[in-house]
Amino acid sequence: MAHGLKSASTALLSEDSLREPATRKQLGQFFTPDGVADFMASLLATRPDEVDLLDAGAGAGSLTAAAVRRFCGLPAPPRRISVTAYELDPRVIGNLRETLSESGRLCQARGIVFSAAVHNEDFIAAAAGMAGRGLFDAAPRRFNVAIVNPPYRKIRSDSPARQLLRSAGIETSNLYTGFVELITMLLAEGGELAAITPRSFCNGPYFRPFREHLLATMSLRRIHVFESRSSAFRADAVLQENVIFHAVKGAPRPRRIIISTSSGAPGDPVTERKVDFSQVVSPDDPERFIHLVVDDAHAKAKAAMGRLSATLGELGLTASTGRVVDFRARPHLRQSPGPDTAPLIYPCHFAGLFVAWPREKARKPQAIVSNERTIDLLVPAGLYVLVKRFTAKEERRRVVASIYDPERVPAPMVGFENHLDYFHLQGRGLPMPLAKGLAAFLNSTVVDVFFRQFSGHTQVNATDLRSLPYPPKAALEALGRKIDGSDLSQEQIDKLVDEVLF
Repeated sequence: MAHGLKSASTALLSEDSLREPATRKQLGQFFTPDGVADFMASLLATRPDEVDLLDAGAGAGSLTAAAVRRFCGLPAPPRRISVTAYELDPRVIGNLRETLSESGRLCQARGIVFSAAVHNEDFIAAAAGMAGRGLFDAAPRRFNVAIVNPPYRKIRSDSPARQLLRSAGIETSNLYTGFVELITMLLAEGGELAAITPRSFCNGPYFRPFREHLLATMSLRRIHVFESRSSAFRADAVLQENVIFHAVKGAPRPRRIIISTSSGAPGDPVTERKVDFSQVVSPDDPERFIHLVVDDAHAKAKAAMGRLSATLGELGLTASTGRVVDFRARPHLRQSPGPDTAPLIYPCHFAGLFVAWPREKARKPQAIVSNERTIDLLVPAGLYVLVKRFTAKEERRRVVASIYDPERVPAPMVGFENHLDYFHLQGRGLPMPLAKGLAAFLNSTVVDVFFRQFSGHTQVNATDLRSLPYPPKAALEALGRKIDGSDLSQEQIDKLVDEVLF
C-alpha cells in the first residue's frame, strides 16, 4: 500500500521562523512540518466522544491543530475536545494561542465544545510532579490522546531535568525518552499516543529501560521510518533517522504490526507492510531491541540471521571498546612510533581486510608510550577483529570490520583507540581462520541490512555487536579458510558468506 505525505498550511506563522537556530538547539526542539503533523494525526484510530488531548512541547501548535482537524473531519465527531498544551519558550506562546483559537473556531463550526489550557512552563517539572505523587495524593489528570514531537537533547546525570525524572521513577539520558515516558504515565487506559522521535531508542544499553517501559505499558500498533531527517526536517541540520510510532496504553499486544517508510519529503509515497510482532521485538532478546523490517530485503536478512543461533559467549569471544581515549591519554601519545611506544590504531588505519600501520601523513597520533602508566590501555599482540564505532553517512556499510595482524604490525603490545570495538579471546588474539571468517561475516551485506533494522544512526556499540546472532565457530573458520590474503569485493564477500553460512 502506498500513499503520500501531504503538506497542509495550518500555522499562522511558520514554526521554523519562530526561533533562532541557537535557541532551538539549546532547547533541543525541532518543529514539526505540517505534512508530518497531518500524517501523525491520521494514525489516531479511536473515536472518543470526549477528547482530552495532551501536547507536551507544543511549539506553535501544529500537532494539536492537525489532531483537531482529524477529529473534526470524522463523520461522527466528538462532542468535546479539551487541549492541554505545554510550551517552555515564551516567544512562541502567542502563536500557539492563535493556533488554538483557530482550532476552536473549526470545532465551533462542527458543533464541538472546545477548550484549551496553555502552560508556559517546563513539562518535565510539571509532569514529574504529577507522576511522582504518593498513594494518598490526588490522582493526576488523565488524557486519552497524546500527540508529541518532544525535544531531542542529551541530559547530564546531575542536571535538574535528570533529577526530576528520577523522582518519577524514570532513568534516561535524553529528553525525548523522558517526555514520552512521562506522557505514557499520564495516559488513561486505552489512551492513544502518536509521537515522532529519533529512532535511537530502538537499540543500545542506554535506552533499554525506556524500551522495557514502552513495551510493557503500551501496545505498539505502527512504526513509521523516515529515512533521513534532512527530508522530514529540511529547515534543521539534523540528519539522524526518525520514527513516528502509534501506540495504545494497556491494550493487548497485536499479533502483527504495521511498519511503514518514506523519505519524509512532502508528497513522497509511504510504503507499508504488516509483520509479525515477534519479528519486530524478539521474545528471546533480553535487550528488547526493536527491529524495523521495512522491505523485502530487510525481511530476507531477518530470516537469514534468524537461522543463526550462536552467541559471542558460545564462540568464546568478547566484544570490547578500545581503551585509549585520545584526549585523556594525550601526554602519552606520539605522532610517530619510537623505541618506547606501541602502535595506536584508529579507524583511519583500516585498509580493506587488514589494518595498515603506520599511515603516511596521518593527522592522528600513530603511537602511544608503552610503560607502567599506560599498560592498562594496551592489549598483547595478536589477531584482533576491529569494527568502527562510527561511520560516515556516505559509507556503504554501517558495520565495517578489519583485522589487526601482528605479522603486519610487529610489536609486543598495541593500543586500540576508543572509536573502535575489538573482538578478542579472553583478552588475547584469535586464530587466523576465525578472524578472517568473522571479519567477512561482519562486512557482509546481510549483516549490514540486519543491523540497520534496529539502528538508525552511524554508531556501532559493543552492545550491538554482542546482541547479533553469529554462525557456529566451525562455520566461521570454514569461511575464513576460503579467504586468502587479498582484499575481496563486496560481491565476493556476499557470495562466500551466502555459500558457506546460508
